[in-house]
Amino acid sequence: YQQNPKTYAIVKQLLAEGNAGELQKYFGSRMEFGTAGLRAAMGAGISHMNDLTIIQTTQGFCRYLEKNFSDLKKRGVVIGFDARAHLSSGGSSKRFAGLAANTFISQGVPVYLFSDIIPTPFVPYTVTHLKLCAGIMVTASHNPKQDNGYKVYWENGAQIISPHDKGISQAIEENQEPWPQAWDDKLIDSSPLLHDPYAMVNKEYFKDIQKQCFYRNINKETNLKFVHTSVHGVGHKFVQLAFKAFDLSPPFAVPEQKDPDPDFPTVKYPNPEEGKGVLTLSFALAEKDGARIILANDPDADRLAVAEKQESGEWKVFSGNELGALLGWWIFTCWKNNSRDTRAIKDVYMLSSTVSSKILRAIALKEGFHFEETLTGFKWMGNRAKQLMDQGKAVLFAFEEAIGYMCCPAVLDKDGVSAAVITAEMASFLATRNLSLSQQLKAVYDEYGFHITKASYFICHDPKVIQQLFDNLRNFDGKNTYPKSCGRFKVSGIRDLTTGYDSSQPDQKAILPTSKSSQMITFTFANGGVATMRTSGTEPKIKYYSELCAPPGNSDVEQLKKELDELVNALEKHFFQPEKNKLQRKTE
Repeated sequence: YQQNPKTYAIVKQLLAEGNAGELQKYFGSRMEFGTAGLRAAMGAGISHMNDLTIIQTTQGFCRYLEKNFSDLKKRGVVIGFDARAHLSSGGSSKRFAGLAANTFISQGVPVYLFSDIIPTPFVPYTVTHLKLCAGIMVTASHNPKQDNGYKVYWENGAQIISPHDKGISQAIEENQEPWPQAWDDKLIDSSPLLHDPYAMVNKEYFKDIQKQCFYRNINKETNLKFVHTSVHGVGHKFVQLAFKAFDLSPPFAVPEQKDPDPDFPTVKYPNPEEGKGVLTLSFALAEKDGARIILANDPDADRLAVAEKQESGEWKVFSGNELGALLGWWIFTCWKNNSRDTRAIKDVYMLSSTVSSKILRAIALKEGFHFEETLTGFKWMGNRAKQLMDQGKAVLFAFEEAIGYMCCPAVLDKDGVSAAVITAEMASFLATRNLSLSQQLKAVYDEYGFHITKASYFICHDPKVIQQLFDNLRNFDGKNTYPKSCGRFKVSGIRDLTTGYDSSQPDQKAILPTSKSSQMITFTFANGGVATMRTSGTEPKIKYYSELCAPPGNSDVEQLKKELDELVNALEKHFFQPEKNKLQRKTE
């Protein structure tokens, strides 16, 4: 008996054709459940996101939660979803969320299932707000349209970190046969265990972010105009509500992109990180309506890109590091000038990931608050922020270069909705001083030192080549010796988070957690440069991130840029060796 006629038909067809190669692709290996949960294409077979793999995953997760929480049946879980859908396999985020809810309810666990699409940050918000055991968000964020994902939050409101991923993964292996009521979708319709948090969260979340609203009077009067795009995702309604909560006039919405559309028809990739291509329609609307600032969310609204029209008439798209610098400066300034927070400055913290700009470190040193760096990814920043908050510290802000910002302690994950409206208030405030965002960014760098960054990647589909490339860096001048220089640039320090080596520590052991399963080496150079090379957990890429940090007072930006360009060229030539390793460059 088949439960999903569409995926059943796909498999039946392949069997009829005797297509062993495709069947191997569908059934050869199960999707891996990691700290980011699941992320794969929708379709038939255990290597794809479909009804069966969602049921199996949720059964494992449910058993793992039962083992960890004696009060799971009192507290329950929250489940949210985005607008993704896949016609040929019948899969959609909404259907997957319903099947997951069904699994928990069949075991007597209360489920707070959102009745409509929401931004990803609403799930961690609800976990914290209702003190639930866990949260699930069905989304593939800004991945290509055929993909979907299953993202998991722990009771502390942050994404899971090890060892939970391994525990859940093992529990999935042990619970693969669907439970008796797994397919009975009538089960949840009448269950007293099913709750809809949609109305409550839409009220409470917008109340909570208003704690970050400091210039209501300026917001009411500003004549600055904003364009917003949700890139065919979930963000439109929620950014409109956020502007209303801050007493700002609503932003102009890009009409072709404001409604959710799982086909993402107007963009090649629904990822605002890709820069100008995704913003073409936004630029056109801004020109038409005389708007100077563009705010762009990714499809699940946890990331934010910002562009500003310059006096030359050109548009500047801010990098994640530049917006991190602006928001860090703004949030600290608001805390210092307006906060009702009585805590001393020594109890104030900001965080960023180790591959992001160190600009917050420079601001912290000068202003007297604490800065900490974490491993890459918001799961680390969210978990660390919660630890610090539990010790009575104030965590004002955290960011990563991949345009992710946590501006509001009510959400311990990146949140593109609160970041959008806080950016709009900052821009409105600066306009009263006749300053643009770009001018203020320069002022931040003038005061705390220029931080110039450059990041890119190479594509490599052969894991052996990647392994060899990193082995070569660890045995550069003979066995177990790292490079002492890179072209003309002298290396002054090395941290290898794959092996746990750090030349700058007295015992030569790295402070941040290490992971043997991924490659990551950071080089510090005598000229104040830093470069990190790492593999990506989700894509066949070797990424690099480089930064030149100058002390305050060194204002020759062009010279600094030239120096960083030369450092990056040397890094590519000597450490990546793209010709020898047959690496494919990032194409613009």
